[in-house]
Amino acid sequence: MSTTSSLIDKLQWRYAAKKMDATQPVPAEKVERIVEAIRLTATSSGLQPYEIIVVTNPALRQKMREISYNQSPVTDGSHVLVFAVWDNYTAERINTMFDLVNTERGFVSEGWENYRKLLLNAYPERDAQLNFEHAARQAYIGLGTALIAAAEEGVDSTPMEGFDAAAMDAILGLPERGLRSVVILPLGYRDEVNDWLVNLKKVRRPRADFITEMP
Repeated sequence: MSTTSSLIDKLQWRYAAKKMDATQPVPAEKVERIVEAIRLTATSSGLQPYEIIVVTNPALRQKMREISYNQSPVTDGSHVLVFAVWDNYTAERINTMFDLVNTERGFVSEGWENYRKLLLNAYPERDAQLNFEHAARQAYIGLGTALIAAAEEGVDSTPMEGFDAAAMDAILGLPERGLRSVVILPLGYRDEVNDWLVNLKKVRRPRADFITEMP
């Protein structure tokens, strides 16, 4: 079975860059395509329970670096994508998404409306932390899409959970918007000279240890 394709080659190329070249900004059109890929990705029930905040302001990114264990891609990359998740599922948020679907499709489906009622009777009644954790898992689907989209664009990306989430939320004003940060993704171009990881072999578990087929 062949494992060679353009996409596979690009995924072989990508890695989590540890040092980015601060002199090379990512073109706006590439960032826009990466963000659009995230917007188009799958989420449970199509609710899209998170937002993407694109940070380019140098002073703001310096503050973000200070509460991210001084990880240099936060400032050496040209953009940081913040995956900001709903702090809870509310009736208003659920209804907004269902109403949007009805508007865009131009009709109302009985089955869709029954599903709306199902979610309204379930999600808002659950514990807020449980709902946040469910929403966060949806954001990680978007993160995976972002990593692939960045590789497709030839852009380096470094996913990071290593930051003070409460401090990040305060810096970005997220609590006032009912959002909480879960992961950030600096975008930039690898520093071929100073990144210790750039020339090391990409290592993943062998297929036989990773894939189980049950015909």
